[in-house]
Amino acid sequence: MTADTWTPERVRTETLPKRDTWTAIKRGLLGRCPHCGKGRLFGRYLKVVDHCEACGESYSEHRADDLPPYLTIIIVGHIVIPLVLSVQQAYQPPDWVQISIWVPVTLILTLLLLQPIKGGVVGMQWANYMHGFHPHGADDDDRTYRGSPGDKLGG
Repeated sequence: MTADTWTPERVRTETLPKRDTWTAIKRGLLGRCPHCGKGRLFGRYLKVVDHCEACGESYSEHRADDLPPYLTIIIVGHIVIPLVLSVQQAYQPPDWVQISIWVPVTLILTLLLLQPIKGGVVGMQWANYMHGFHPHGADDDDRTYRGSPGDKLGG
């Protein structure tokens, strides 16, 4: 082994600047860039733009994955199920009436909530340097970067 070989003792740690998570989430919920709040976050319904048109922040490596649909299902379920049960208890309508009311309501609520929730998730990930938002390309869930000598930090 040479003297340049990476060892755990030579790990370099750099603390990244803190980002306001709630501001980033709010901006994402509104479909805006979590960094500046000015540029659009979505190019199409659920397609996140590659970079912000206002500040240039890159979103090409983001990974929201299954969290937005999961959260949408939970929220819509907690809205629709109590309403279905309340209507059933109060009026006892036939099944076809229940289906004709609640299937469209569920579909509309899901489509209305999915994009803002995805924006909020992307904003939360950006604020916490998660899943593609680390400035040095690392996929850290914390605010530190541990790299070896010779990495992008020039260690």
